[in-house]
Amino acid sequence: MTMRAADTVFEAQLRAAMPGLWLGTPEPRHLEEPRGRFRGVGALLAKPASVEAVSGVLRACHAEGVAVVPLGGGTGLVGGQVTEVGAPLILSLERMAGLRSRDGQSMVVEAGASLQQVRDWAEAAGRRFPLGLASQGSAQIGGCLATNAGGVNVLRYGNARALCLGLEVVLADGTIWHGLRQLRKDNTGYDLRDLMIGSEGTLGVITAASLRLVEPPAEEGTAFFAVPSPAAAVALLELAQGRLAGCVSAFELIARQGLSFLREVGPEVQFPFAEDPEWMVLIELGLPMGMEAEEAFADLFEAAGELVLDAVIAQSETQRLAFWTLRESLPLANRRIGAISSHDISVPVAEIPDFIETARAMLAEMGDYRINCFGHVGDGNLHFNVFPAPGKRREDYLQSREAIKRAVHDLVAGAYDGSVSAEHGVGRLKAEDLERYEDPAKLAMMRAIKAALDPRGILNPGAVLRE
Repeated sequence: MTMRAADTVFEAQLRAAMPGLWLGTPEPRHLEEPRGRFRGVGALLAKPASVEAVSGVLRACHAEGVAVVPLGGGTGLVGGQVTEVGAPLILSLERMAGLRSRDGQSMVVEAGASLQQVRDWAEAAGRRFPLGLASQGSAQIGGCLATNAGGVNVLRYGNARALCLGLEVVLADGTIWHGLRQLRKDNTGYDLRDLMIGSEGTLGVITAASLRLVEPPAEEGTAFFAVPSPAAAVALLELAQGRLAGCVSAFELIARQGLSFLREVGPEVQFPFAEDPEWMVLIELGLPMGMEAEEAFADLFEAAGELVLDAVIAQSETQRLAFWTLRESLPLANRRIGAISSHDISVPVAEIPDFIETARAMLAEMGDYRINCFGHVGDGNLHFNVFPAPGKRREDYLQSREAIKRAVHDLVAGAYDGSVSAEHGVGRLKAEDLERYEDPAKLAMMRAIKAALDPRGILNPGAVLRE
């Protein structure tokens, strides 16, 4: 569908209809995404400060057929926040960043608040909002919900969807859905909250959310366990969950290659072992009153037997944070090396060892590559990233990128019935993959929903569903 440009004539119309609305020209930060895969365009930037203002903007865009690209913190990795075509209006939620209400069980926040702000508001109330991301200082809660962000604590608390009780959403025609109920149970019809979460701004614009808060554990502990293989890591996870039911907050798999990248290009971190193991897991426990983290880890180490080669238990909060700094620095080191092809995939947890072995063997037959495999083994989500051989750059492999991606994704979807987008969403980067790997019936339902809620196709066109 041909869209009208958000040109000077439309800008004048919008100013006349909404005198107090902030309008201007997009800055480079509004048109960028972290991996540099897309060069964003935008003719007009709007920064509404209320849900009524968002409604007015969308009503005008719907009437005139002007494309709208909703923008949160811009930290997404699949190009969902930028478009390379047309002259759309960029709708930034940065001025809607307030805390509307809070009690001991939940809080209502506006979509433009950063995830770190949300976590701080929860902590100020003696509670915790357990969604944690490396980009939480700049990622906005509206974007986290729009992409159904995961992070390191999905194993215990679930992803963004599981932490959201209700939403306030503006639809394509400007209609406001007042869905900010703070209920744990509500079976009154279709679950529109879950429909909007993960829709990446293609069905509506999230302007506020009711979020579930949790009681912080009485005792927390973090440790690195060196393991001989991914199979041992999965077995250790099962052992930990059996012995410490409900207390395993995070279980992260890290390969020696990731540590080598950190040593090669930084950032500087504290390495837990004198000699980097081939594989290790970062485990975080959240324990009830009366249990000691060091004792729990020692018992786990003893019970693990040959599943564990060595272990280092954090002896202070400073050391615990240093352990997490290492984990959160892995993506930055990856970017400094320069991946040929990055894969955010998930397979059944029990299949993780076989997938890693099979994928490595497959790529070894395709060429000389380095593979950094790490991620949230507790929920089956791996970041299986392929890098140039030593002394080469990713530019040397431009002709191989598509073949590598296709081979890995074919393996994930075909042999393991897995997902080629575990936690980063579809955006524009994986819209073609969605068509290739998803069930045709699912795609048909998605297109029907899109046509019903956004008949003119103005909301984030080209994201998730290609035109």
